[in-house]
Amino acid sequence: MNQNSNDYPEANRKLDAESVNESKLNHSWWHGIKYLLVGALLGIIFVKAEIISWFRIQEMFRLQSFHMYGVIGSAVMVAALSVFLIKKFNIKTIYGEKIEFVPKPFQKGQIFGGLLFGLGWAITGACPGPLFTQIGTGATVIVVTLLSAILGTWLYGLIREKLPH
Repeated sequence: MNQNSNDYPEANRKLDAESVNESKLNHSWWHGIKYLLVGALLGIIFVKAEIISWFRIQEMFRLQSFHMYGVIGSAVMVAALSVFLIKKFNIKTIYGEKIEFVPKPFQKGQIFGGLLFGLGWAITGACPGPLFTQIGTGATVIVVTLLSAILGTWLYGLIREKLPH
């Protein structure tokens, strides 16, 4: 069954790039400092857990170690439990706003995108999440990967209306 966003009126294309949970609250410029601090803490955890290590990533793709699969599997389980609890107890944001989950239909482009993502991850040894942490630890060659990710995102935005969604 071939499905596209035209089959689902609620699957608005603007959801590709915007959060349906976007806050309408206005905050002062310093409000984002807490996110900077959480990001720095997450970076430290990435380094200590060795999930930014090129060698750990290569071990994963060569099926030589369970380390990365354990980390990723744990993250998936925590995310699934979190979504379940948010839905079951109708949990709201800290500002009292409703959290909304919008179903997205499966598209074959997700397979190609996932394969392309995995290939890039295997070649560069870097996933988008810890790029800044890798650069912060002195792996400055990752700047090339970061610039490539930015370029790829920009190109996708440029041609996305022409792609079969």
